[in-house]
Amino acid sequence: MARLADYFVLVAFGPHPRGSGEGQGHILQRFPEKDWEDNPFPQGIELFCQPSGWQLCPERNPPTFFVAVLTDINSERHYCACLTFWEPAEPTQEVVCAEDATEREEEADEGGPAQLSPATPGPPGQLFAPKTLVLVSRLDHAEVFRNSLGLIYTIHVEGLNVGLENVIGNLLTCIIPLAGGSQRTISLGAGDRQVIQTPLADSLPISRCSVALLFRQLGITNVLSLFCAALTEHKVLFLSRSYQRLSDACRGLLALLFPLRYSFTYVPILPAQLLEVLSTPTPFIIGVNAAFQAETQELLDVIIADLDGGTVTVPECVHIPPLPEPLQSQTHSVLSMVLDPELELADLAFPPPSTNASSLKMQDKELRAVFLRLFAQLLQGYRWCLHMVRIHPEPVIRFHKAAFLGQRGLVEDDFLMKVLEGMAFAGFVSERGVPYRATDLFDELVAHEVARMRADENHPQRVLRHVKELAEQLYKNENPYPAVAMHKVQRPGEASHLRRVPRPFPRLDDGMVQWIVDQATAKMQGAPPAVKAERRTTVPSGPPMTAILERSSGLHGNSARRLEVVRNCISYVFEGKMLEAKKLLPAVLRALKGRAARRCLTQELHLHVQQNRAVLDHQQFDFVVRMMNCCLQDCTSLDEHGIAAALLPLVTAFCRKLSPGVTQFAYSCVQEHVVWSTPQFWEAMFYGDVQTHIRALYLEPAEDGDHVQVCGDPRASGLRPAQPRPGSLSALWQVGELSAPEDERSALDVASEQRRLWPTLSREKQQELVQKEESTVFSQAIHYANRMSYLLLPLDSSKSRLLRERAGLGDLESASNSLVTSSMAGSVAESYDTESGFEDAETCDVAGAVVRFINRFVDKVCTESGVTSDHLKGLHVMVPDIVQMHIETLEAVHRESKRLPPIQKPKLLRPRLLPDEECVLDGLRVYLLPDGREGGAGGTGGGPALLPAEGAVFLTTYRVIFTGMPTDPLVGEQVVVRSFPVAALTKEKRISVQTPVDQLLQDGLQLRSCTFQLLKMAFDEEVGSDSAELFRKQLHKLRYPPDIRGTFAFTLGSTHTPGRPPRTTKDKGPSLRTLSRNIVKNAKKTLGRQYVTRKKYNPPSWEQRGQPPPEDQEDEISVLEELEPSTLTPSSALKPSDRMTMSSLVERACCRDYQRLGLGTLSSSLSRAKSEPFRISPVNRMYAICRSYPGLLIVPQSVQDNALQRVSRCYRQNRFPVVCWRSGRSRAVLLRSGGLHGKGVVGLFKAQNAPSPGQSQADSGSLEQEKYLQAVVNSMPRYADASGRNTLSGFSSAHVGSHVPSPRARVTTLSNPMAASASRWTAPRGKLGSVRASGRSSGLGADVGSRLAGRDMLGPPQANGAPPDPGFLRPQRAALYIIGDKAQLKGVRPDPLQQWELVPIEVFEARQVKASFKKLLKACVPGCPVLEPSSVSFLRSLEDSEWLIQIHKLLQVSVLVVELLDSGSSVLVSLEDGWDITTQVVSLVQLLSDPFYRTLEGFRLLVEKEWLSFGHRFSHRGAHTLAGQGSGFTPVFLQFLDCVHQVHLQFPMEFEFSPFYLKFLGYHHASRRFRTFLLDSDYERIELGLLYEEKGERRGAQACRSVWEYMDRLSKRTPVFYNYMYAPEDTEVLRPYSNVSNLKVWDFYTEETLAEGPPYDWELAQGPPEPPEEERPDGGAPQSRRRVVWPCYDSRPRAQPDAISCLLEELQRLEAELGRPPERWKDTWDRVKAAQRLEGRPDGRGTPSSLLASSVPHHRRSLGVYLQEGPVGSTLSLSLDSDQSSGSTASSSRQAARRSTSTLYSQFQTAESENRSYEGTLYKKGAFMKPWKARWFVLDKTKHQLRYYDHRVDTECKGVIDLAEVEAVAPGTPTLGAPKTVDEKAFFDVKTTRRVYNFCAQDVPSAQQWVDQIQSCLSDA
Repeated sequence: MARLADYFVLVAFGPHPRGSGEGQGHILQRFPEKDWEDNPFPQGIELFCQPSGWQLCPERNPPTFFVAVLTDINSERHYCACLTFWEPAEPTQEVVCAEDATEREEEADEGGPAQLSPATPGPPGQLFAPKTLVLVSRLDHAEVFRNSLGLIYTIHVEGLNVGLENVIGNLLTCIIPLAGGSQRTISLGAGDRQVIQTPLADSLPISRCSVALLFRQLGITNVLSLFCAALTEHKVLFLSRSYQRLSDACRGLLALLFPLRYSFTYVPILPAQLLEVLSTPTPFIIGVNAAFQAETQELLDVIIADLDGGTVTVPECVHIPPLPEPLQSQTHSVLSMVLDPELELADLAFPPPSTNASSLKMQDKELRAVFLRLFAQLLQGYRWCLHMVRIHPEPVIRFHKAAFLGQRGLVEDDFLMKVLEGMAFAGFVSERGVPYRATDLFDELVAHEVARMRADENHPQRVLRHVKELAEQLYKNENPYPAVAMHKVQRPGEASHLRRVPRPFPRLDDGMVQWIVDQATAKMQGAPPAVKAERRTTVPSGPPMTAILERSSGLHGNSARRLEVVRNCISYVFEGKMLEAKKLLPAVLRALKGRAARRCLTQELHLHVQQNRAVLDHQQFDFVVRMMNCCLQDCTSLDEHGIAAALLPLVTAFCRKLSPGVTQFAYSCVQEHVVWSTPQFWEAMFYGDVQTHIRALYLEPAEDGDHVQVCGDPRASGLRPAQPRPGSLSALWQVGELSAPEDERSALDVASEQRRLWPTLSREKQQELVQKEESTVFSQAIHYANRMSYLLLPLDSSKSRLLRERAGLGDLESASNSLVTSSMAGSVAESYDTESGFEDAETCDVAGAVVRFINRFVDKVCTESGVTSDHLKGLHVMVPDIVQMHIETLEAVHRESKRLPPIQKPKLLRPRLLPDEECVLDGLRVYLLPDGREGGAGGTGGGPALLPAEGAVFLTTYRVIFTGMPTDPLVGEQVVVRSFPVAALTKEKRISVQTPVDQLLQDGLQLRSCTFQLLKMAFDEEVGSDSAELFRKQLHKLRYPPDIRGTFAFTLGSTHTPGRPPRTTKDKGPSLRTLSRNIVKNAKKTLGRQYVTRKKYNPPSWEQRGQPPPEDQEDEISVLEELEPSTLTPSSALKPSDRMTMSSLVERACCRDYQRLGLGTLSSSLSRAKSEPFRISPVNRMYAICRSYPGLLIVPQSVQDNALQRVSRCYRQNRFPVVCWRSGRSRAVLLRSGGLHGKGVVGLFKAQNAPSPGQSQADSGSLEQEKYLQAVVNSMPRYADASGRNTLSGFSSAHVGSHVPSPRARVTTLSNPMAASASRWTAPRGKLGSVRASGRSSGLGADVGSRLAGRDMLGPPQANGAPPDPGFLRPQRAALYIIGDKAQLKGVRPDPLQQWELVPIEVFEARQVKASFKKLLKACVPGCPVLEPSSVSFLRSLEDSEWLIQIHKLLQVSVLVVELLDSGSSVLVSLEDGWDITTQVVSLVQLLSDPFYRTLEGFRLLVEKEWLSFGHRFSHRGAHTLAGQGSGFTPVFLQFLDCVHQVHLQFPMEFEFSPFYLKFLGYHHASRRFRTFLLDSDYERIELGLLYEEKGERRGAQACRSVWEYMDRLSKRTPVFYNYMYAPEDTEVLRPYSNVSNLKVWDFYTEETLAEGPPYDWELAQGPPEPPEEERPDGGAPQSRRRVVWPCYDSRPRAQPDAISCLLEELQRLEAELGRPPERWKDTWDRVKAAQRLEGRPDGRGTPSSLLASSVPHHRRSLGVYLQEGPVGSTLSLSLDSDQSSGSTASSSRQAARRSTSTLYSQFQTAESENRSYEGTLYKKGAFMKPWKARWFVLDKTKHQLRYYDHRVDTECKGVIDLAEVEAVAPGTPTLGAPKTVDEKAFFDVKTTRRVYNFCAQDVPSAQQWVDQIQSCLSDA
């Protein structure tokens, strides 16, 4: 029973004490005057009566009523019902207001509280003051309070003849029952009657209609958000203009949380004066009047629900976790069915007559029922996870959170995790965990209805029925007597508040009210307490838990088989069948990934422990430990599946004898797991064991027969019991395996029984039980201190390894998370006690750390379990002793375990190295792990799982190499090799992984390379962290050498070229480097103004190479118009470098190619023959104009060299337009340049005002530029060709549309998606949509972005994805199309004479290539095994990379250019800086247009010319040095090769080289094995002396430095680069399809061979596939020629060669049998081809049907590919021309010309062997002090060389004497050591500019012949 009301208070308006206009509430009277003992008077009622502040009001407002809630210090809620009415203000109050009016106005101006009152006193301005009647109660009967206060107000207003004192006295003395469903009628003595119904159960909240209203105001989604927010302890703020609404909303939200109780700040109505409460850090539910909305704006972490507006605002920084699926969606749909029953019927054709909707009260209960069901589903089975820690004197209950989450399958669920950690749930456990108490609706539901709810899940109608049933019960609880008698309460009349009341509310008689109260109190004391006894029962536990979402059964289809494997393996181990066990072990370790298998393992091991088989031999021990480690590795720190809990007793049971008296237990080998250092795990384990023992304590006397069994029970020794019981951990890991016997009583049942009996026991008995329980807990605490020391102290406790590596303890020391996240790959430390940090973590030892950890644990569990303080002190004394004792035991174990023979590890396999490759770091033992590619792991290709493999990683000067063998012994003895060049490393990251064998957590490294290899390695435990760190550092040093000279290509063979020491910064001589720097950097300052004093110029450091000059250096001196040619190349410039003459430049690939294309020769250019439109200009020979261009350039004949300097300034990096190719058919030329500089564009294209007098430099430059473009246009042949190829008859006038062709040209934007790849002329009509041209710059306004992105299809494209046809570009063709970047050509106006046209396109930048390549790498080599190995995920990530889209764009643009060139227009490609995409496009265009570039020699020439000479920045893009480390790897060249590969796939018969050739280049352009692809330009290569060093003697027999030379040598041995399908069409211009659907992923990215690593370092490849007879291991067996070829292991082309390779091998074998010296395959091949050609001559060509007939057609001879096949072709005109031109000059000039002739052919390596004019044996005297040696000499008139070899068939040339350097040939004399038998006249000397060579022939005639041949060769030259 309780008082209906505790206090009645009358509060009135009073002036503020500080005199401000804001009023203040004053308590006029309160009854009773003195506080009740059980319930003191709440403070601050005045604030809550008027939450918006006390203010006077100019008019009478109607009375208001609301209920505020105050919470006292004991968390008791007090309900304050407030009825406020207004009375005329008393004069004193008005005067106060009047005086302060002015103040108030000022205050209002300053933003203070503005008042409503008028400023002047007087009758018209009558003010009204509020007065409030307040009832304070602990009961929430809002309606009764409203009626009672209303009655008091009515008596006052209507002047009824009833004493107010009586009414108030009756109200304060009214006693009503709290619960139990009784009905009470009360009367306050004013002729009124009210019926109060008490709820049936007071645990269920009373909500009236508040929940239904909340849903109406906010909607389903918003209320669900608020529900989740309140449960997960976020701050919730309600806003509304109505106070009653605020209290209703808060009440409704609290009602939804049942059965959890909200335990944080709860203030439904917050007064304005207390708004600062909102910035409290704790969670809250608060309501605030909407008038104060502005004050809530700056709250950053508060969820604001606006009830009037129906919105919920969640701040960005707040994340509300949603309910776990499927509960979220199920709840949502049931709520919508309840709130909107019409929804289900809305779509029916014949809707039923309208259904009767529930009343608001009923709907309220239905909504609550939905949430009640939700909680029952969420918390189902929670009682099985309760631990009864103590039963007497009070129950102590703990909840096993981890087990609950694990069983429910919700470990990852954020919502449930937060709920279980919250305060509300802690209250729920302590309140509802009690086993013996009164039960309510929720207990019934969670125990008995769960199965029904699960069955109903998919039947909405059944769910709705259940909801309605629950709603009925909830409704009945609130309204137990539906047919109640009506209330009878007087109310005031209508508008009574406006009537003038004769007097204010009277002052009441205190004494009278007090007397009534006292009377009632006296009467109460006499009466017996009417306590209705609670019906307490044992709370039902309900069925065991199930996962919230059943996992698909497919996963467990074969689990029975797996369990069988686990059981078999264990039985083999214990039966000593080790070989059998070893076979099964890999399968078991794989199976142990599954939970069922892990449970099975623990159960099997338990059985063996019980059979006393715990002492094992070494091998058994090893197996058991490995399986345990494997089990534990997947345990999280929570151990939610109870695996670690089940293993804990086992690790202290299994042991092995090391020596007499020394035993090693399994725990010393399984410590490396995070679970052991998690306090929560130990607590849960401890409480579980305590529960077991306490249960046993009470079962003993009751069940005597059981007594013995219990003591012998494994439980007594700390083992887990076998049957599941609610509240026991074992229940968790055996649920579903066994079911509990009926008579087995759970700990909760026992506890319930004991609690029932407790009151009946005597005092002594009670004491005894309490003592027994306490000592049980205490003994368990000692037991656990021991257990913890076992698992926390490392075997070798001398090392303080524990603190560093054992995440948990180290963490507890430093209380930080960093250690864990880095080492355990995931944070396990959030749950640790952060208060337990130490300052001295660094110095403390292992023992100290463990003692502290155990002490903290003991403190926590003992205080929670009520252990006495004496016992606790005893424990603290004991713990250090326990730890110390254990350390001593471990020392002996450690010592003995060291003496065990080590496990045999496989021998390290040494990798094969290249001749000059040196090992930097010897093998570190590692495991190579699978990385997501299927190949190594078996995968779809079949084959065994080669990975994980065990072996070692080696670091050499050139590569990172792994060699090893598969860890799975069933795979076989295959050697696994994976390697990649150090230079190709793109990413290195540390990882933490499990070793495949021992399942230990080890440090690892993941290395990713741009050659698509990935080494994911775990270091073996024997590799220390310092070794691993050293490996990383060395790798980094090799990957990013400080200087390019540090790369492998330079250190190979010799360190530096002899005679050329590495230059230091102190080099003061005018080196070429500083000179050319000066020229290029200071050109603008020095040119034309020699009288300007030069500043001292310091060349920038190596790293700044190739960057444009800083802005401030740019234009200080304007350049004069005319320059003398001499100023460009000061004569002094040539002196420092005698080596670099014009002849050196002439021999570069560019020049040979210009010659071939007939683009002019150097001699004709020097003599300026006007017939040629173009000439070779040496203007850049000192690299002064453009550092990144070659020395010789093709420019229009009419342009002077000195003008080029000015033109170059308009282009980025000074890369002005130069010709790089001319079409043989249409004579159109292809030009390339960098993009335009801003300045140049202004001058060249933008419309200008009247030119200002005295043009600026930029203008003059752009004028030059315009002249230059004009010169280019003028040098083209007029191309009006009548063949109809470009007659544009298809265009009608309509195509031009409304644009009258203006005198200006148009800017064409390719708006068609495919427009960039114009195709064959098949669609002449319908191009209107594609013509987006206008004379104004608005032509660019079209969405250019969609052009190449492939969006708006305008005009019918062709089948191959080409655009409609290039006719769309313009009705009449321009002579020159400039393809530029759209971004650069904005606002451009074209050339007025329509001779050139701009084609702006959108291109990707280098950084996009880099980003795309990164994603492509990840797609092809994922790095971690994918969960569902399907092609879908690969294709998705491939698409995300956008790599193929970039290739599509490149091909598109290239095909467009090819079309334009083919139709006679020239094209200038001017994109970015001119060295990335420009190079790609220009190279592709030449490859597609000119069949020569599709030959081996031609492709080499193309790469040397366009990529090397024209300065693609290989070193920068490949990040070759430390300086480039930040820029990363950007594979522009690789992308070009991929494009070539795509074309190769579509035209396989057009290429002389094989796809392997492209892969080879792709691999070695990044490998830095050769010098070819190093550095950024020819200028840099000359600077390092790379270009012209390989001549004469110096070359010697060194290793190949050029990739071309290497490929030539390789070609002579094997036809691997040759494409046998090569049968080109002579005139074929290729137009490949470029749609993404036509492109294929290059197998270079995806294939790998694990047998020998990448197949691109040919020397490392294994020999022929089948081993020779004597090598065969099984000597006796019959030899079979069959061989198994595995995908991803063997290289198929090598294991299964093509027919031609086989034939050539057969030839070789026959030659060897016949004893003939073997010939090179190339000679044989060419002979066969020649014969074939002769046979096929009659019909004009070889018959294409035969394979060999696809021979080199005769037209290619004239291109000079095979020089031996015919007379010297036009390729020699270069040398002949230069000879004729210099014939008339002096002999010195003749000498230079000779040199040029000789050096011209040094590049023709392939033909080296064939150009033999005369050969034979000569003796040659070595250098000083060296003997005479016989050598095979070859005189080569073509190359102008005398070469010598060791013997006739030797392919490696040992030296070269350049005939250009020969001054005389004279008879010689024999010297010391000369051959004795030879005539003196057979000696002759050859004198060169460097030295004299002494020769000796076999006889005099042959000597004479040699002299004649050499003389004639000299005279020819």
